[in-house]
Amino acid sequence: MGDHLDMRILLVEDDHRLANLVAARLKREGYDAVPCFTGEEGLDLAMSGEFDIAAIDVMLPGMDGVTLTKTLRDRGIQLPVIMLTAKDAVEDKVEGLRAGADDYLVKPFAFAELLARIEALTRRFGRDERLTCGTVALDPLSRRVSVSGENIELTAKEFDLLECLLRNRGRVLTREELKEYVWDFSFDAQTKVVDLYVHYLRRKLGDKGNIVETVRGVGYVVGR
Repeated sequence: MGDHLDMRILLVEDDHRLANLVAARLKREGYDAVPCFTGEEGLDLAMSGEFDIAAIDVMLPGMDGVTLTKTLRDRGIQLPVIMLTAKDAVEDKVEGLRAGADDYLVKPFAFAELLARIEALTRRFGRDERLTCGTVALDPLSRRVSVSGENIELTAKEFDLLECLLRNRGRVLTREELKEYVWDFSFDAQTKVVDLYVHYLRRKLGDKGNIVETVRGVGYVVGR
């Protein structure tokens, strides 16, 4: 069995038996797999920021898989998507890929192939670079930050401050350390600029702003 317990896979499939079977197999491989059975539920979960990959069936009750995937992309959600479908015509694959899917798997599929495609997407998207704390996620490559799946706009310094805190998750950073990392050594400002930007950052993060914890007399920490 692999060691993927920190990797969450969302499986959106209206065939309950198949969804539960695939989820159980993924769990035996060491993944944290969560099945759901409608497009609307899949959209809510996919936007939560709590998953690393989604496998989405095309034929779903209510919102279909193509619409679900396109909605995610229209809302700026970059969650890697494997589209599952019984349709193998070229035009069907093209429709799914143009909607924003990253890969396409035709049913019935071998479980080993699904695993291989999950591993390939993990390598392709450099999952290890994604920094998270709860539903707050930061991608250093695209310089995007999301809260519960919703993108938020940060200034360059606010982004650098959050990245520094997330990269040192669990470690208390002094105001001086944060100032040197975010503003570099040549920036001759008092450390109170750090407090000001922590205030800005918390406000931008909304009800998740409390992930940035104040350590009185020392500095700040995330995820302690």
